[in-house]
Amino acid sequence: MSVTTPWGARAAKLYGGAYARRYRGHDDVIRDSALVRRLGGWLGDICDRFDHDICVLDLGCGTGRYFHSLRHVKRLVGIDVARPMLEEARHPVGAPALSAELVEGDFLAHDFGLAQFDLVYSIGVLAEHAPFDEAVVQRVKHWLMPAGRFAFTAVHPRSFSVPRTIKRQLAEALLPLSGGGLRRTLRARLMRDGIYADEERLRAVLLAAGFEIESLEPYRSDVHLHTLVVARKPA
Repeated sequence: MSVTTPWGARAAKLYGGAYARRYRGHDDVIRDSALVRRLGGWLGDICDRFDHDICVLDLGCGTGRYFHSLRHVKRLVGIDVARPMLEEARHPVGAPALSAELVEGDFLAHDFGLAQFDLVYSIGVLAEHAPFDEAVVQRVKHWLMPAGRFAFTAVHPRSFSVPRTIKRQLAEALLPLSGGGLRRTLRARLMRDGIYADEERLRAVLLAAGFEIESLEPYRSDVHLHTLVVARKPA
């Protein structure tokens, strides 16, 4: 596996064997938590929107925490840049009936090919550990079949988990009073080059790529203020 982006290199360095084992153990602990029930139920409901068995891709699958939430799946692929996390994903929580095809790779560089999946999802990765931007959205669109769905969570820039620096507070105060180039600059700083994303940013990037937005739902968990996003590629 050749890591080709700084984000992938950082993740591969951070998520070693000891971390992966602790993370997998935590999967069992929090399986019945409010967070996992909410996100797992949301993901299962998205699967139910299809009228056929589906091919699914998990971007940044880690230990496969949400594999067991999927329904009506005939093919499941998980990609992660950290090999130790993938080793743990071979025995994910909930023991799903369908074994996943596990790919060691950087999803910001890896290519799965045209129209391979009905559903591409990512939980706790985009606009958090990897950027949400035009490039990743175009990649997902390429991988999706017509009428396929892109479902993901994003951390809102006003999440209580985001450090309230003086610069951030000043940018937030100036934003309603600004326009043109200044407003674009302030928003770019608040979004931290894609590591956070508000509703305006999510809509703009998805619509520019040609997606239809099915839903944008705020969800406040014990760790973040999230936005749960479902977008559909036109048929």
